[in-house]
Amino acid sequence: MASGWARDGAIQEQIDASVNDAVQYARSNLISGASAEICDECDEKIPQARRLALPGVRYCISCQAELEGLPSNSNAFNRRGSKDSQLR
Repeated sequence: MASGWARDGAIQEQIDASVNDAVQYARSNLISGASAEICDECDEKIPQARRLALPGVRYCISCQAELEGLPSNSNAFNRRGSKDSQLR
């Protein structure tokens, strides 16, 4: 594949480097250590299944969702309609 002045395989090396950087960033942000039994935010008990599934968890599900700013279930867009119906 002709790619200008780049040597053969340079594009794939760049893609591999980007993927490796993203994986390293994700691994560095993983929570580790012992899980809390009580939520740090609301003082409710964290279920054992959650503590086993996510080692190092510090918050209950509802507090974690609130801290991450997860969107509510309001649907502002018609995602089931055709593209034509959205353009009208």
